[in-house]
Amino acid sequence: RRLSPTEAGQAYLNRVEAILDELEKAREDALGVGAQPTGTLRMTVSVAFGQRCLVPLLPRFAEAFPRLGLELLMTDAAIELVAERVDLAIRLGPTVSGDVVCAKLMDTRYRVCASPDYLERAPSLARPEDLRRHACLAFALPDYRSRWLFRAADGKASEVPVGGRMVISNALALRDAAIVGLGPALLADWLVDDDIAAGRLVDVFPEHRVTATSFETAAWLVYPSRAFLPNKVRVTIDFLRRHLGRA
Repeated sequence: RRLSPTEAGQAYLNRVEAILDELEKAREDALGVGAQPTGTLRMTVSVAFGQRCLVPLLPRFAEAFPRLGLELLMTDAAIELVAERVDLAIRLGPTVSGDVVCAKLMDTRYRVCASPDYLERAPSLARPEDLRRHACLAFALPDYRSRWLFRAADGKASEVPVGGRMVISNALALRDAAIVGLGPALLADWLVDDDIAAGRLVDVFPEHRVTATSFETAAWLVYPSRAFLPNKVRVTIDFLRRHLGRA
């Protein structure tokens, strides 16, 4: 069961948080702007993005900020940042709720991928419409299950119905299923570009932009809106933009 504060309780919490922000700002002012961040940063990210993109950066993060602890909450659930005292989140969609700040970390792109073995034995995939004859691997979100959207180099957009027997709720497992030859899957570039370069997967329609939702997809930095942004959050945002940010 989920508990929520009363109106009076929420007002009290807002006032207390403002006071704590002022105390934190005063402490950092006393230490100096260039001081090393301290304390613990609570950060949340999806399981796949965290495993693929953040975990490899942890040694560099630890070296850059030796006095800063990190609590990395890897979950595909949409955590309420303020209620869970989360300092920073990375979200793979712009849909957020509550009093938060949302800033783009990096653009992303989706690709229809299949293994070389699958493409050798399956019916031809010369055009997006050919997916109708294939048992596609679906991600367990409503928009990803029934149709994929394509935009050709000339700007012409089309919608292709897709179907299959397997629906998977984890992007890493979906990628693995595609690699072992179970069918085509719609996967993000940050998840599969290394596999494509190594020959484990093939980008079936490289000349098309592909999506299940919007053609303009990105990873977003999300953090609670507050008058004072703690140094530990500010330096982490700069670190992530330096190592992951790309247009």
